[in-house]
Amino acid sequence: MSVYDFINRSLDPSDFLDSVCHRCNLLLTNGSDFVLQVHYHPTGRVETDRSELGRRHPLTLVMEEIVEIFAGMGFAVVEGPEVELEYYNFVALNMPADHPARDEQATFYVREGVLLRTQTSPVQVRTMERTSPPVRVISPGRCYRNDTPDATHSPVFHQVEGLYVDRGVSFADLKGVLSCFARQMFGPEVQVRFRPDFFPFTEPSAEYAFSCVACGGKGCRVCKNTGWLEIAGSGMVDPEVFRYVGYDPEEFSGYAFGMGVERIAMLKYGINDIRLFYENDLRFIRQF
Repeated sequence: MSVYDFINRSLDPSDFLDSVCHRCNLLLTNGSDFVLQVHYHPTGRVETDRSELGRRHPLTLVMEEIVEIFAGMGFAVVEGPEVELEYYNFVALNMPADHPARDEQATFYVREGVLLRTQTSPVQVRTMERTSPPVRVISPGRCYRNDTPDATHSPVFHQVEGLYVDRGVSFADLKGVLSCFARQMFGPEVQVRFRPDFFPFTEPSAEYAFSCVACGGKGCRVCKNTGWLEIAGSGMVDPEVFRYVGYDPEEFSGYAFGMGVERIAMLKYGINDIRLFYENDLRFIRQF
């Protein structure tokens, strides 16, 4: 007799409760992909239905894949607080008091000196403060910025940032790591382009882009006919950042990079509106 036939029989609840609980638990622990719901009626009859279990969110799937790729290259995962001190979010990252990101129009402040972190870079500073080189870590997590929601912006988003500090680390090491990541995430044909840019906590700095995963770099609507998709920023850690954490910039060098998880997920799955990740529409979630 199946468990469904068993519990749909007209039984006295006091006679069947222990058996039903035991058999239902056994069913679920044996790899069932549904939830068994039991409904009691005044007549003593029991009815059941099967409801689909939840599944992992596409952002969770992509973040796990990113972490797995970098873990395979020797990076450890570190985490830190989402409610952060202004010192770690800005000062120790070489962002002066007049930096635009420190304006209340761009950052959510809890109170003076305390804010919702705008990036996961503070985790890198905290890690360097308590760890001597070599340091090879990635810091995934949720971030917040005072943005108006639209197809490409959200006040809540996710980042994964990486840091490697040791003797003799060069920009060539950074290029190799990001090229390896791109090919594991999007396929062996993907190319990586670096262009000079500016970030307060790296020098030299570069914006990096992947060849378009939709057209293979030929030019299309997705890449605006450029053949390239901008991902995020990277560069060699600025000596001033090393001084804040007590590292000797004459002895050690390192690189840092970041990427938006939503950005990677949108490219990987062909999603054109970031708001879909946060609307909790089951028609969207069930596609993953």
